[in-house]
Amino acid sequence: MVVVIIGLLVGYVAPRYFGQVGKSEVTTAKAQIDALEKALDQYRLDTGRYPTTELGLAVLVNRPPNEPKWNGPYLRKDVPLDPWGKAYVYKQPGERSDYDILSFGKDGQPGGTGENADITNH
Repeated sequence: MVVVIIGLLVGYVAPRYFGQVGKSEVTTAKAQIDALEKALDQYRLDTGRYPTTELGLAVLVNRPPNEPKWNGPYLRKDVPLDPWGKAYVYKQPGERSDYDILSFGKDGQPGGTGENADITNH
């Protein structure tokens, strides 16, 4: 009887717990994207432009070649990976603004819903 009760409790609590973990990863990704946006804005204020897609987000930590106005690093640590361990995608110019920053979510594929949905700076 005790085993049945424990099984029922685990069956009830586990999905709720893991659902909260997924929400916290999405919240973390949004916060990281926000921090990257602020760093990119500071880079633009210093250099007069956003970094190119080719230069990528690495210029927030490492001086790019031939950029005398760089006044970084603009992040305290290396550019973070998204909460699922994948690199953020950076495109400049962006499709909807000056630049796009995105994570493809848990599945690492474009599109999706829930935890698998893309998370962007728009």
